[in-house]
Amino acid sequence: MPHAVLVQLLIVQERDTRRRQLEQQIAAVPVDRAAVEKSIATEKAAIETARTEVKELETKKKLLETEIGSAETLLGKYRTQQMAVKKNDEYHALGTQIETMVKQISGFEEQELGIMYNIDEAKVRFAKAEATLKANITGHEKKLTVLTERLVNLQAELNEVKAAVAVAREPATPYALKVYDRVAGRQWPVVVPLRGGKCGGCHLKVSSEAESGSRSADPAQLGICDQCGRILYWDFA
Repeated sequence: MPHAVLVQLLIVQERDTRRRQLEQQIAAVPVDRAAVEKSIATEKAAIETARTEVKELETKKKLLETEIGSAETLLGKYRTQQMAVKKNDEYHALGTQIETMVKQISGFEEQELGIMYNIDEAKVRFAKAEATLKANITGHEKKLTVLTERLVNLQAELNEVKAAVAVAREPATPYALKVYDRVAGRQWPVVVPLRGGKCGGCHLKVSSEAESGSRSADPAQLGICDQCGRILYWDFA
C-alpha cells in the first residue's frame, strides 16, 4: 500500500479530477447556450422570411389597386370626353382608347384575383410555419432555462469540491504538493501506478531509482518518472 503522503495525494487527485470535470462542464455551458441562441435566431429569421412573402404579395396587390384606380379615372375621363365631342373621327378615336382601357383594367383585375389567391395560400403556409417555428423556439427557450439551472448547480458543486480539495491538501507535505502542482500544470493524472517497471502515465520504462522511490515507505521520498515527471506509487497487484 502507498505510504501516507501518496495516499493523501491520491485523495487530492481524486477530488481534483472532479474539480477539473466540473470546470470543463461549466466552460461548456456558454458554448451550449450560444448554440441554442443561434437556433432561436434561425427560427425567428425563418418566421420573418415566411411573413415577408405575405407582405410582398400584399404590397403587390396595393400597387395593382393603385393602377386600377388610375386606369378607371382615365376611363371615366375618356367617356366624358366622348360624350362631348361632335366629330365622328374624334368619337371613334376615344372609343378605341376606352376599349383599350377597359381591357387594361380587366387585365389588372385578373392579376389582382391571382394575387389575392396567392396571398391566401401564403397566409396558410405562414400560419403553419409560424406555429411549428414558435413551438421550436419554446423548446429552445426551455433548454436555456435548463442550462441556466445546470450552471448554478455545477457552480455550487464546484465550490464544494474546491473546499474538499483544500481540506485534502492540508495533511500533504509542502514538497509533495510542490511536485504535484508542477506536474498538474502540464499533464493529468499526476499520481499514477508503477506496473512491471513502467509508468502508468507515459507507459515507458523507469529507472531503478524511480522504482525504488515508488516502493519506499519514507514519506519524504517520492518516486518520480524519469520520462514524464509524474509521481509514481508501487502497484502490488
